[in-house]
This record gives sequence, C-alpha cells and structure tokens, in this order.
Amino acid sequence: MRNNNEISKGIDWTLVLLYLVLSAIGIMSIFAATYRNEDLIPGFLSMKTDYSRQLVYLMISLVLGTFILLTDSKFFTATANLFYFSGLVLLLLVFPFHTEVKGTKSIIRFASFQLQPAELCKIFVNLALAKYLSRIDTDFTRLRSQLIAAAIVLIPAIMSILQSETGLALVYFSFFLVMYREGLPSIVLVVGFSLAVLVIATLLLEPNLLAVLLTAIALLTVYLMRRQVRRDKSLLIGIAAVWFICVGIQRFAVPFFFNNVLKPYQVQRIYATVGRDFPVDPAIMSEEDIRKIEDKKKASSYNVKQSKIAIGSGGFIGKGLLKGTQTRYDFVPEQRTDFIFCTIGEGFGFVGSTILLLLYLVLLFRIIIVAERQRSTFSRCYAYGVAAVLFFHVAINVGMTVGLVPVIGIPLPFLSYGGTALITFTVLLFVLIRLDADRQMVLR
Repeated sequence: MRNNNEISKGIDWTLVLLYLVLSAIGIMSIFAATYRNEDLIPGFLSMKTDYSRQLVYLMISLVLGTFILLTDSKFFTATANLFYFSGLVLLLLVFPFHTEVKGTKSIIRFASFQLQPAELCKIFVNLALAKYLSRIDTDFTRLRSQLIAAAIVLIPAIMSILQSETGLALVYFSFFLVMYREGLPSIVLVVGFSLAVLVIATLLLEPNLLAVLLTAIALLTVYLMRRQVRRDKSLLIGIAAVWFICVGIQRFAVPFFFNNVLKPYQVQRIYATVGRDFPVDPAIMSEEDIRKIEDKKKASSYNVKQSKIAIGSGGFIGKGLLKGTQTRYDFVPEQRTDFIFCTIGEGFGFVGSTILLLLYLVLLFRIIIVAERQRSTFSRCYAYGVAAVLFFHVAINVGMTVGLVPVIGIPLPFLSYGGTALITFTVLLFVLIRLDADRQMVLR
C-alpha cells in the first residue's frame, strides 16, 4: 500500500474527471427516469429509490477506486492468474446457486445483494490476458499461443452463454481486438467478419439463392485469379474448400446453432434486427413455444419502438429534466438500465445525446493515448482491453436503443443502474489509472 500523500503522484486526472462526469450523468438519468414526486433529499437518503441506491453504489465504487490507487501496481500482475481462476469458480457457483431474474440465470443473490459473476469476470479476463501476452516466453506469432489466448477469453464466454447471458458473452469477443494489437493475424478478424456477413445473409436470403450466389462468387474468384490458378493448382483446391465450408455453414451450421444453441427469444431478436420475422414451424414447435416466441417478438419490437419514440421526441435540445413523457410514465421498459440512453435523448435531445457520445469518445481516445505511452506489455494490453470493453458496451447499447443491433441487454458504462456493472467498470478503469501512474517505474 502507498502512503496517502503519494496517491496523486502520476495519476491521470483526465480519466478520473471523465469517470466522475459520466457517473454523475448516470445518477441524474436514473433520477429522471424513476423520480415520482417524493421529497428530494429523503429520496436520495432513503435507500428505497433507484437513484439513492445508485448513489450508494457510486460511493462504494469510489472507495474501491481509492483503494486501487493506493495499491502497488505490481499486485495486479502478481495476482492476475489467481483472479482469473477465482472468476471461473464464481461462474461455476452460478449453476447450482443462481437466481433466475428476467430470464437470465447468471445472478447469485445474497439476501438483498445480487452478484453477477459474468460482469466481474471481464476484469479478471483482461488481467489474465494481459499477463499471458506479456510473458517473455509467449510468442504470439505461433498458433499455440494464439489458441491459449483465445481459450482465456472463450471459456468464461461459453459459461456465460450457458447461463443465458448471451449479451455479456459477446462482450468477451472484444478482447480479440487486444490480440490483434499484439500481433494476431488480420486474417482472423477478416474471417470473423466474413462469417458474420454470411450468417446475416443466411437470415436474409433464401437458402437456394444464397447457395447460387456463393457459387457465383467462387467462380468469379477463380476467373479473376486464373493466372495464379494455372501456376498453382492448390489455389483452386483452396477456393473450392472455402466454397464448401461456406455452403456447409449456410445449410447446416447456422440452422443448427439457431435451433439448438440459442434461445427462441434470442433468435427472434436477431431476426427482428435484420427486418425478418422468426420462421415459426408448427410441425416442430409446440403451441407453448410458438406463443412464447410471439410474446417475445411483441415485447422486443415494443421496447425498440418506444425507445425510438422517446429519443425522437427529444428533438434538437430536448424536453428538459423530468419533463419527458415516455420515460417519466414508464412507456420505455428497462429505462433505468439497458435503455438509459433514452432518458438522455428525450430530456436533452440531439445536443445532449451528442455531448454524451463525445464524452465517451474522449474517454476512449484518452485510454488509447494512455495505452500507447506504457513501457510494459502488460499495462498496454490491459489498457487496450479496457478500451475494447467500453467501446463494445457503448456501441452495442446505443445501437440497441435505436434499433440497429439486437436487444441483448448490456449496460451503458457508468450510466445504467446496477451495482455490479458500476463497480466492474470502476475497477477496470482505476486499475488502468494505477498502472499508468507507475509507467515510469515499472517495466514488465
């Protein structure tokens, strides 16, 4: 532990200030969405309102942040693997001891306190991945090292999916951006993006039409590379293999994944995002399953519709604090958590929404600047991990509220209501601030 008079030495106060501003906006937004004409001061002190509880969560987060700033940065490198395995144990404990909340089985309840290990594990994965990538014996140009790094990320992601937390599981894929920064071949990201495009095309197009298009693309590729193919016949075999894999994914892998891995409501959200209705087949589905799908379809479309109405009704400068009708009268579901951005859009309009997004943009750019000035691989990898997680959360959450991405239920950093989420983002950021403060003294 450091002396109290050393806490401010080397601290990036720009990051601290941005954190405080965003957290204050979060409490204001929760207050605007949930205030019901109770006395103001008692409402903040009662612990019975969401905004009062969020204020307490912020106080707890600040205490944890201060504790982190007083901690020697070597502590995080020394305990990274221990934290990771502890996180996996917490995820395992969810299976026998979980409490189902709104369809998710990822929460452990202790009396009135709820813990979501899948949220906390983002910190532990970031630490463990940075630890592995910074090891002297890690050669990230080798396939073995790349597979180990991928396993560090994918194990908790798979466990989160098994706990019906698909949204949080997808967040873990943001760590592949860190691997790309450290030398992961760009072909991996190209293949991943191409796979996503193929899945979307499978949902949008008829199977036979898509197969014909894939065949046409393969033939066009052979024609354009005809000179190379003449010199090296293995290219033809490679193109044929890629075509075969793509058709196999389109014909068998995607239908199997959608029918046997994802929940019906998750599939419906994906279909709704691409503008298609979920194909209900009475021959293989029970009446109860069909009814649940129809209910989820209506709920998902209703949520996004009300969200768009709330944001659009704010106009250019907004209706003002506590003057929004959509959020004040609970037309928008989950307006204090996943759809908190609607409160900003309705209350402060285009101007307020733009300022909020600019604050996030400044935060992300600042983190990247901090990452690039690190002298150690561990600190640089950890910093890029923080930036990747925050970027993914902001992009998906805001896109979700305006109907650009599926409603997968992930919080907006520092704004959405929830103790576990706020504490997780606080610890993520303050560990980075501590590592950055020691960048001149520590070389790992």
